[in-house]
Amino acid sequence: MNSGMLYILMFVIMGVSWWVSYRLKSKFKKYSEIPIGLTGKEVAEMMLQQYGITDVTVTSVPGALTDHYNPLNKTVNLSDWVYAQSNVAAAAVAAHECGHAVQHATAYNWLTMRSKMVPMLEISSKYMQWIILAGLGVLAVTNNPYVLVVGVALFALTTLFSFITLPVEFDASARAIHWIDQANIMRADQLDGAKDALKWAAMTYVVAALSSLVTLLYYISLILRRRD
Repeated sequence: MNSGMLYILMFVIMGVSWWVSYRLKSKFKKYSEIPIGLTGKEVAEMMLQQYGITDVTVTSVPGALTDHYNPLNKTVNLSDWVYAQSNVAAAAVAAHECGHAVQHATAYNWLTMRSKMVPMLEISSKYMQWIILAGLGVLAVTNNPYVLVVGVALFALTTLFSFITLPVEFDASARAIHWIDQANIMRADQLDGAKDALKWAAMTYVVAALSSLVTLLYYISLILRRRD
């Protein structure tokens, strides 16, 4: 793939990323205005209880879109808004994060693989950008690509991680929707809203993975051009 095509792909993905972010915000705004009878905290606690998971704590964390499951200390961490609000969007997010807790409890393969990569990724993320910058400098001055190769190898690890994240996120959403449906905490139209909200949230991970892949291909093209 030539550099011109890669630049076009980068531009397209930037546009798609903006569009997905815009749609996600608008969808969450829409579904946050549809009330249900349970707060995000109550939804999370109910889902964990019904799956027989007793060693996971539901906590509140500051910020927006900071919701996550921490497998190290077994906590479902909900942003202040999700934790306290009782609407379709908050319930969907809370159930999604509990979906990760269910994955952990059942040793879901993709989550296990992703968790094993975290220590390596932390090291990679710490040094990667500096090695790539140094590699680009060395490449420009000496035409030697080997420092850049090291940086690109580390970047490839983060790209792999972003793609492994995709089945983890989609599966957590599927578990969330299945439980919401079975628990009967929403009407059918509200359940459709929860599905829609989680679909757009998942799209952000898809765009991030594709963006990482295109950037990786760009760095690889730089190395290959110098070798030629």
